[in-house]
Amino acid sequence: MSSLATLTEQLRFRRDLSDAQVDAAARDLAASDVADAEKGDFLIALSDKGESPAEVAAFAVAFRSVAIDPGVQEWAPRAIDIVGTGGDHAGGFNVSSLVVLVLACSGMPVMKHGNRGVTSKCGSADLFSALGFDISAPPAKLQEALRQLGYVFFFAPNYHPSFKHIAPVRRALAAQGRRTVFNILGPLINPGRPANIILGVFSPSWVEKLAHALTSLGTESGLAVHGVIGEGRGIDELTTATENQVQGVGRMGYISDTWRASDFGLEQAPFSDLIGGDIKDNLALVDAVLGGRGPRGLVDTIVLNAAAGLRIAGRIGNIQEGLAPCRELLLGGAVRARIDATREFFRT
Repeated sequence: MSSLATLTEQLRFRRDLSDAQVDAAARDLAASDVADAEKGDFLIALSDKGESPAEVAAFAVAFRSVAIDPGVQEWAPRAIDIVGTGGDHAGGFNVSSLVVLVLACSGMPVMKHGNRGVTSKCGSADLFSALGFDISAPPAKLQEALRQLGYVFFFAPNYHPSFKHIAPVRRALAAQGRRTVFNILGPLINPGRPANIILGVFSPSWVEKLAHALTSLGTESGLAVHGVIGEGRGIDELTTATENQVQGVGRMGYISDTWRASDFGLEQAPFSDLIGGDIKDNLALVDAVLGGRGPRGLVDTIVLNAAAGLRIAGRIGNIQEGLAPCRELLLGGAVRARIDATREFFRT
């Protein structure tokens, strides 16, 4: 029996893995000579047991240690990532992508880490590619993007080569509707190591766990959030259409609350305002939002998240202060100009 199979048996008895066992499992998952079936069995057993915060943090440490360094330490102490775990199957628009652009226009460095759609029709990499960002650009070009554009997109496969031999298993399990630890890990292994984060979480039971995992990994400030759509349904976003379970990270760890749109002077929106689609649909929504024709709830949700990002970084005293400036950046032409600048930057 292989070492991974032995750990799978332990998981089936509902026994947590030690840090050393997680490290060994991470090596086996990334190995080319371990069968996909064994990897799939392990990931299913881990999910069925329920990953502990300590296990998640240990996996993050293991995969961070073998990630490619993009050399962006100059910006990391001021930077933020806006990211979701995925896996909620809610069909929402790529809210975080436009939040990235608003915050970049505000002068805050943004390091977005993501992938193509795995559990959605349009992942963040798909949308950023369509908006002109070269997700295959080398680190030197991306460092210059931070200088000139104020944001960068780290395409996960480029920085985590150890995931090459995991991707087929993850895709197969996603096709079966199975979540894996990699839905949880992605936001914790941003190769740029930004100091701040807004993390959208697929399940309310994971909000506090992931907030604690991020804090243990050294994240300085942030929020872990989950939007409750209805009984048994949720989204990995902070939205104006949902009740939002919110847990602080790092120096914001004192926050543990439920937030609603009305708490910030915004109107409650129908969830239908947030629905996205494939890349064509989402590009049309980007154009509608930037042209002032977007659904009110989607516009307000983007603005709310951007203001929360400014608050997390200590740029404003409270979220309400950031709503009007962020709305102006989104609708007043700054974000559209940044997209145009992105296209021009990667053409040269």
